[in-house]
Amino acid sequence: MNSAAPACHVVSDVMTHTAVAIGRDASYKEIVALMDEWKVSALPVLEGEGRVVGVVSEADLLAKEAFRGTDPGPAADEDAAKAVAVRAEDLMSSPAVTVHAGATLAEAARIMARRKVKRLPVVNEIGMLEGVVSRSDLLKVFLREDGEIAAEIRRSVLGGAGLSELDVTVAEGVATLRGALTDRSLVPLLASAARAVEGVVDVRMELGAHGGAS
Repeated sequence: MNSAAPACHVVSDVMTHTAVAIGRDASYKEIVALMDEWKVSALPVLEGEGRVVGVVSEADLLAKEAFRGTDPGPAADEDAAKAVAVRAEDLMSSPAVTVHAGATLAEAARIMARRKVKRLPVVNEIGMLEGVVSRSDLLKVFLREDGEIAAEIRRSVLGGAGLSELDVTVAEGVATLRGALTDRSLVPLLASAARAVEGVVDVRMELGAHGGAS
């Protein structure tokens, strides 16, 4: 099977290019106010000409509320230290978890899931801030029109494999491939290739030697 790889969106296609950021000296209340104003859950911390050195998230700020009414005592652990912190450089998580603009959406999603973060600063090769990508940004591919998804499957999956005679329909992101397929070994390969098309929610195969369901 020589199907062409489906077109792959990258982080720069969906990220917010104008990112709100703070410096190391930003105060606790300033950070809270900015998050509220811009409706974001985290802010990159910059130094110099814009190099990302950390991120302050809601979780970092909540340590102060968690210790309210108690004495954190010596800053023996990270949460206790953040409970008494008043500036970004003491509140931030560092080094920052970041992603490059050319990373695929799948790569960005894996970083978010693995590191349990909702937003990622997007940086260039020397760590300078280029934007921010959020979970909601990564979900934008599922807003693709069904017809657009079907056309890509016909072109990059079926056309690339020389199987243009097969039919594909997409409804609510669910792609169904139908038709006669003599070589049964291609079924899992076609399913995998169709599933790799961005915006596809699921794939159903109705491919038989004589056009029946597989």
